[in-house]
Amino acid sequence: MHDWGTERCPIFRLHPKVTIEPMNTFSTAFRAEVVRIARKELKPELQGMRKAIIGHRSETAALKREVKALTSQLKATQRQVKATDAPKAKAVTENVTPKKSRQIQFDAQALIEKRAALGLTQKQMAQLLGASSLSVYKWETGHVHPRAAQLERIAEVLKLGKRKAQVLLNPQ
Repeated sequence: MHDWGTERCPIFRLHPKVTIEPMNTFSTAFRAEVVRIARKELKPELQGMRKAIIGHRSETAALKREVKALTSQLKATQRQVKATDAPKAKAVTENVTPKKSRQIQFDAQALIEKRAALGLTQKQMAQLLGASSLSVYKWETGHVHPRAAQLERIAEVLKLGKRKAQVLLNPQ
């Protein structure tokens, strides 16, 4: 900081009579005393707030630890429930599963023979089954086994006669 002394301050060029004098000893001492008293007055209030902040921080940390412990307990409980419910759920789904899908056994040769008996191409058979011609090809060659929903459709198509199949392919 520049000590202007008795020089004229460049800020006050418009007012040549205004000068900045250095702070005298009284004003420096007065300022220091005001700062000291202000700190002295604020110290008890600040200490109270600091204690409160420390209390809040420790309480927050304790809550975080509790949340972490509860989360790990929840995950462990969920794993136990999955482990104990998996066999039960499997048994329930076996009991609930319709008998049709259990009884339907896929036979690729039967699908090929039915398609030949109906005089259909793989593309037409795919239309009847609601699948792609590539799927029909893979089923017939044995590369892929159809899903349960497809097995039901295949069983329905195997029961169709030639006229019914033509009607389904060419609705008019």
